[in-house]
Amino acid sequence: MDFLFSIEMAEAVINGILLGGLLALLALGLNLIFGVIDVTWICYAELIMVGMYGMYFLVTVYGVPIPLAVIACIALVAVLGMALHYIVIEPLLNAAPINQLLATGGVLFFLQSFATVAFGIEFRNLGIRLPVLEVGDMFISYPRLIAFGAALVGMVLVYLFLTRTYTGIAIRAIAQDRQIMTLMGVDSRRIYLITSALGGGLAGLGACVLVLQYDVHPFVGLSFGPITFLICVLGGLGNLIGGFIAAFVFAEIIAIGSLASDLEWGYVLAFGFFIVMMFIRPGGLLARRS
Repeated sequence: MDFLFSIEMAEAVINGILLGGLLALLALGLNLIFGVIDVTWICYAELIMVGMYGMYFLVTVYGVPIPLAVIACIALVAVLGMALHYIVIEPLLNAAPINQLLATGGVLFFLQSFATVAFGIEFRNLGIRLPVLEVGDMFISYPRLIAFGAALVGMVLVYLFLTRTYTGIAIRAIAQDRQIMTLMGVDSRRIYLITSALGGGLAGLGACVLVLQYDVHPFVGLSFGPITFLICVLGGLGNLIGGFIAAFVFAEIIAIGSLASDLEWGYVLAFGFFIVMMFIRPGGLLARRS
């Protein structure tokens, strides 16, 4: 019995690591946008929903090969991110934070309603059934393995972009002190647009891996949007490393907590942990220094 429990525990830990990679990818784009532009996109999960619909139609309706569909969806959501910044965020950069939240919240309901009218409320999927990887007595989900691999590649590429390119270094610098960098001649408007495109591209990548595990429908963002936001808050809004750590903490609590009963209890424990941490460290695990 103890051996069986140890196998179940090991399986839960591994699945938690795989889930953590996916959650870290989702949180990375939102944290990057907040860290640079200082605006939280409440509608971030709905951009992912748009990317999931894009993958569905490109692959199942138009027969586009999956690699090309992935590139197209990442580009689509990146452009959508730029459009969101240009149309909604830029006019409100100097407005009160509540106005920015309300505006992006309006975009959230607009995208949900538009998807409902355009595509209906039925659940759709790619129709791809991937096998389960069996390692000894453990069973590991192939979609989660693929999602973890894609998340790892995406995060490494973003890290290299932020540390090895002039634009990436400018993004990091303006995130630390936007006023001084503007005085030094950095075009903040250009950096904001690039950051919005990068955040949108990460949302598009997240959509491509999520569509392997979830059916797409107009309200699919409610499945992972709130937890993505809570991960960003727990890690310290705008702190990329904090968000990365918080994603794996959340994922392990969900995976191990679900051993007690079912998956829903894992989420209950994770949200309870978040509430407790907000009393202990209201700024997050690694709150960004002011």
